[in-house]
Amino acid sequence: MIRLSGRFRSALIIGLQGIRARKMRTFLSMISLFLGVLAVVTVQAAAETARTLQLADIELHLGKDGTRTIYVPPIGQAMDVTRETLQGQQGAAASYTMQAIIGEPKVKPINPGASPLDHPEMYGGGYGPNARYEIRCDDTGNCRPVPVDESGAAPPGAAIEVMLVSMVNDVRQFRPYRPVSGTWLDFSSQPSYSPRIVINKAAAIGFNRYRIPAEMRIDGAIANPTPRIIGVIDDGNEQPMAYARADEIGNWLAPAEPAGAAVQQGGDGASPKEMYISSGPGLEVMFSPTAGETESLLIRKLVAAGVPREALNVNVVDARKNIEQELKILRWIFLGMAGLVLLIGVAGILNVGLATVGERVEEFALRRAVGTPRVLLAGIVLAETLLTGLLTAAAAIGVAAAALDVGIRMLGDRVPQLQDMGFPWQAGVAGVIAGLVAGLLGGSIPAMRAARIPIATVMRA
Repeated sequence: MIRLSGRFRSALIIGLQGIRARKMRTFLSMISLFLGVLAVVTVQAAAETARTLQLADIELHLGKDGTRTIYVPPIGQAMDVTRETLQGQQGAAASYTMQAIIGEPKVKPINPGASPLDHPEMYGGGYGPNARYEIRCDDTGNCRPVPVDESGAAPPGAAIEVMLVSMVNDVRQFRPYRPVSGTWLDFSSQPSYSPRIVINKAAAIGFNRYRIPAEMRIDGAIANPTPRIIGVIDDGNEQPMAYARADEIGNWLAPAEPAGAAVQQGGDGASPKEMYISSGPGLEVMFSPTAGETESLLIRKLVAAGVPREALNVNVVDARKNIEQELKILRWIFLGMAGLVLLIGVAGILNVGLATVGERVEEFALRRAVGTPRVLLAGIVLAETLLTGLLTAAAAIGVAAAALDVGIRMLGDRVPQLQDMGFPWQAGVAGVIAGLVAGLLGGSIPAMRAARIPIATVMRA
């Protein structure tokens, strides 16, 4: 048990008695200081909330901080080597993305180009698959956009185009997708010839709005598989997305063609031409910081399979550092504004403290006459102002926490990142520090005045 020194304990007890004896004056001091402390707490809480929201959004797209990513180009057997090496490994996952159409065969999808269902023209009105324009170049190398000839285009039908993400191992260890309904993919079970897929909220809009047959068309597939939608997630993406196991999608894809003799014979590497000979989309591989052995093994196997070592670049996700730099300036600007409001509260405590000392001159002089040290008199005044600052900080923190809780309840459905968020402890610490600093600044001058009261003042009584 912590034992307080005699003088400190005496100052604290007398300070509490002074607060109880002058409740209204203490309350007025707290009102003048409340807005300043609340401003400091609000700024700190807002900065931490903004950082949390930005980090959550970046983690959904890039991965958690510290994630090491490598892009594996589709050269020769690189794709198969990567899948075989990572299958079932802890701290490693890979994915590749392709376009797929779910619904009626031989029809134009409702959202060409996997555009958002609420804005189907967003991705389908420019260039690329199902676009209205295409780029044509003449013999001199001049290229220009020309309208696409739609005379032989497929008729519109009940089909939705999605970006299909095929995964080797569970990528949620790096990208924490939020479940909405149903279940997630089970990577421990045997692969199925009826691919299990999980769609995002953007794709779920279309499947809830239209009656879509369960048939999926994939470029390069030997036949159209029948998918099973087992869940819905929130991945922060506006495009319709579908997630599936790579081995279940691979059951329906045609075998990859050889990429050239240099790759097949394990030569010095692929030629520039062979670098563009694709047997499918490239793989994005993610490693945790503790999976260094698996990462090194994969790189050695890929180099042995003919992938140039310089093509295997490792990138580390470091979003927190970038966000801190962006928020640091704004935080200091708003803290400066909150500090100005806090100074008004300090002035209020100073004014009330000077008035209180003026009323207690005879009390302090009598205490000096009976041997009370000057330091203890100053400590009594400072104890009152510091306790007032702490009480004000507690009230401001409570109001800010209640306001944040109400905001999360009101906006939680619109901003899912807020649902798992609590009141940031950094804001509470900032409020306590602001209250103590305000009490110290507002009580220092009254404390010095109380300590300088001469003993002779008591003789006037």
